[in-house]
Amino acid sequence: MSRKTVTRKESGRNNRRRKGQIYDVLYGFIRLTETEEAIINSPYYQRLRWIKQLGFANYIFDGAEHTRFAHAIGVLHSADQMVRSLGKNVSDEKLFDDAADRATLFHKSIRIAALLHDIGTFPFSHSIEGAYIRYGESLRNSGKLPGKQLPSNHEHLGSFIIKNTGFKGGISRILEDANLDSATISKIIKGDSDDLLANQILHSDIDADRMDYLLRDAHHTGIKYGHIDRDYILHHLSTFELHDGKPGTKREVLAVKENALHAVEDFLIARFSWYSQVVRNSSSAKYDILAAHIAHYLLEQGLIYRYAELFDLVVKDPERFFGFNDVYFMSRAQDLYWSGKVKDTVLHEQLRMLIYRIPPRTLRFPECEHRILEVESDGGTHWKIPVVKKLQDKIGEINELFREHGSGKEWIIADVPVKDVMFTKDAHSIRKGGAAENPYSARDPIKVVDSNGRPTLLVERENSLVAKLSRYVNFIPNVYANEAAYELLKARKFLEA
Repeated sequence: MSRKTVTRKESGRNNRRRKGQIYDVLYGFIRLTETEEAIINSPYYQRLRWIKQLGFANYIFDGAEHTRFAHAIGVLHSADQMVRSLGKNVSDEKLFDDAADRATLFHKSIRIAALLHDIGTFPFSHSIEGAYIRYGESLRNSGKLPGKQLPSNHEHLGSFIIKNTGFKGGISRILEDANLDSATISKIIKGDSDDLLANQILHSDIDADRMDYLLRDAHHTGIKYGHIDRDYILHHLSTFELHDGKPGTKREVLAVKENALHAVEDFLIARFSWYSQVVRNSSSAKYDILAAHIAHYLLEQGLIYRYAELFDLVVKDPERFFGFNDVYFMSRAQDLYWSGKVKDTVLHEQLRMLIYRIPPRTLRFPECEHRILEVESDGGTHWKIPVVKKLQDKIGEINELFREHGSGKEWIIADVPVKDVMFTKDAHSIRKGGAAENPYSARDPIKVVDSNGRPTLLVERENSLVAKLSRYVNFIPNVYANEAAYELLKARKFLEA
């Protein structure tokens, strides 16, 4: 038998192509390019191993120990499958080597943007991020926010990491060495790229992020709400051309074939149920809200890293930034509780409850009922204003009751959602939201194409259940209290029986 002679260059190329892979609990082996593996092995990405995907949900669902690390790799895989389903992929030879033509750059950029979309995640994910956003807003309103007047969220922190780490081991350097533009990657991640299709793969009602977390979260919690027919949806993805009215200008828009209309509706309904029954469930959410309340206090007192400090760590001390994870937050909480450094008795009790999983009481009264609300016919949000006002007035009554009859130990934490659980935006809201001239240019809404390639908005189809459901949102407020507050409110006949 003859043996083929392999040159050193070919051998190195083959080794490189075989080098990167990871075994995922949902998808099995996922192949990685050399660039992707370098990103994953950086301290910025390894930090995500120590951040839980669902915050404190593991206090209720003991299997919810999965991390942002695994989720982001899953999003890479889902984005790659979307690109392949749409026929926008290149050969593995180009993908895993140094080719830099336009099609190859698109495929590589989508994969890496998906991999990096959560690189700026806060400890315990969105639980703590909410505190940073609120604290940043308070500084901006008082004129004390340093630097750019941007929201203190994980997207902007992640964008900073991607664009400002041009040293050895930094994300910017890794991208530069692979001839990839960090600004382009950052724009795709934030959903404001000039390439509409790229934006939609990572930011739309049926994107790679949602496609992964619904299945992953359902798998690890054991809850079945997130189960969807992922393969069927992927198989029926499509695109159509959008002409913007200018000569020679056209864009590709993500769509699904009408055969998959009901599979896509199942996807939206599954997400609605997931947020309603798991993410916003009072038993699960109470620890996240408690942690966010504690984090806001610690930010005010300068007892944890503030947002501006994180930017300095990213550039000057990547290893310390690696430590900005779940362990960091819980270690700070435990140290402050055990050392007695926090003199505020309310905060001291809240720290104890979070550390030892002591649940606050969930208060029940008419103004705090969970309810399905119908969006007004003009797509406005004023429909919610009286509902929220009644709740805020009742919260004011409770605090007044504490002042008049309490011992000083009573406290409540109100969780009035800024964003409500919804299936998708209704047709009027889509047209009102900047897409009046051409609603198909709106990034997020799902478009359906028929056998002739003609597009329609899902929410404008006569055979769509979601077209009807899009007029409704699930308003899920909660008010939590410590035992002293609960007993006082109960004694004053304030709560429902």
